[in-house]
Amino acid sequence: MGWGPDRWRFYRLVGHEAGRTLRGAAVRATSRPSALARLRPTGLVIAPQDLRTSDATIAADIYAGLFVFAGRALATGGRSPFDFATPSTQWGEELYGFGWLRHLRAAESALSRSNARAFVQDFMAGRGDQALAQRPSVVARRLISLLCQSPLVLEGADHVFYQAFLRQIGRCTRTLDRSLRRGILPRDRLVAAVALAYAGLCCEGFDPVLRRGTRLLHRELSRQILPDGGHRSRDPGFAKDLLLDLLPLRQSFLSRDIAPPEALLNAIDRMLPLLRLLRHGDASLGHHNGMGATAADQLATLLVYDGALAKPLMHAPHSGYTRLEGGGGTLVVADIGPAPPPAYSAAAGAGCLSFELSCGPQRLVVNCGMPATGEEMRELARTTAAHSTACLADTSSCRFLGLSQPGLIHPLATWLKRRMGPIVVRGPVEVAVERGTDAAGASVLAARHDGYVPTLGLRHERRWRLHPDGGLLEGHDGFVRDPSARGDPGAGVEAAIRFHLHPTVRASRVGQGVRLAGAGAPWLFEADGIDPVIEESVFFAALNGARRTEQIVLHLTVGDGTRVAWRFRRLAE
Repeated sequence: MGWGPDRWRFYRLVGHEAGRTLRGAAVRATSRPSALARLRPTGLVIAPQDLRTSDATIAADIYAGLFVFAGRALATGGRSPFDFATPSTQWGEELYGFGWLRHLRAAESALSRSNARAFVQDFMAGRGDQALAQRPSVVARRLISLLCQSPLVLEGADHVFYQAFLRQIGRCTRTLDRSLRRGILPRDRLVAAVALAYAGLCCEGFDPVLRRGTRLLHRELSRQILPDGGHRSRDPGFAKDLLLDLLPLRQSFLSRDIAPPEALLNAIDRMLPLLRLLRHGDASLGHHNGMGATAADQLATLLVYDGALAKPLMHAPHSGYTRLEGGGGTLVVADIGPAPPPAYSAAAGAGCLSFELSCGPQRLVVNCGMPATGEEMRELARTTAAHSTACLADTSSCRFLGLSQPGLIHPLATWLKRRMGPIVVRGPVEVAVERGTDAAGASVLAARHDGYVPTLGLRHERRWRLHPDGGLLEGHDGFVRDPSARGDPGAGVEAAIRFHLHPTVRASRVGQGVRLAGAGAPWLFEADGIDPVIEESVFFAALNGARRTEQIVLHLTVGDGTRVAWRFRRLAE
């Protein structure tokens, strides 16, 4: 299938990125060296706190030469990990980001300190894949990690190593400054601004770096953090990781007796309640738009800053998420937002009107989630079929930039994907949402999206009704032909309404329904007029890698006015 209605949108994206590339080239050719290019740190004054959890047992693996990052492992046999080809891009980004130094710090031994210095020395000597190591997002992470773990690396170090370490901090700072001047993608700009602010606060002689980092931080937080606390990418994982950096950054400002930027304080205050909206009873976040496995301890650490008794936000209209709560701990989290802007969409999924259902700590209905590594699996996890929603004609409600387009577009798509990643070229734009409570006290949510209008001429509508006692979730899916659609209005479209199940849930047919058994009370799924089918599925977002699971699927042919009713009912134990 060719580009069709997406062709001109694609060409506009190519033009926009080409313009950004030319502006970056012009900056390199005509601008004078930045004032930061001449700066060198003269010493370290503070070391920021690292809120990410450390594990001394991982330090033991590192001693043994086993490096496990992003779901992949490398055994070095006593050699430096920088002497090996990286098992995956994500693995390499974690290696060169040096966040794993925190595990060596947790070991609290002279051996761990010596080991950490040796690894940092290997990298500073130029070993490893420098092209991967110099990516702006990796440089920013490395700068933050080295500053946070400087007590580990520098304790017992000699003057020569200390000076080399300071030069490495300066080199990271200058690299980020050059990248920012030439133009980088928004998420990278924000992380780079955070890293520059850290460097300015932690280093003597870096006042200009602090001023530049603070200005950038104010600008990017104001641009990228939405009024309801979400990030423009709509990726809960990115928002979580950003908060793990912003909270210690706020404390670092206070430690230096400097007032934190107002945009930093406002962003933190808005972002924490949104994480509660997305949090299920098992202390994990919903699997939407790039979210993979949740490190529950990290999330718990963050939510302490929001207050132990704080209530979650129930509706985030700008971020496109909403939450329904019923008795007995029943919870529904739904994606009711449009596709994020292309520059923010490299991890976004085609999951509009998907939802996740949990009851206390028991996850029932889920999305497949994002795997830690594996490009093919990551692309599959972004499709509509990997979400608990309706999939029409075995296609996605978003169009992703790939390399399979025919004709002259192919080299342009290759170039654009290399520059921006596998972005969303086209997705839902108009998503209408209504929330309320009916006369019986049930929470009601209704939404519809236009993601399939350009290709199939149909709008998908979905309605949820969660009873007050939490024992019954009623749903309706509808399909309406858009007035602007071309083609035969009577032509039917093959559809599959999917409900992916958590791996801990066992599904079995009971009459015309499906019984769901897990750690808590069993549930029964039923649909009016359609026999549900139990099919294989995969849950990508497990902490120990992808796991087999099952899904309930309603297969049907839909057209203008097609309606389907379904329900999940909690049974007595």
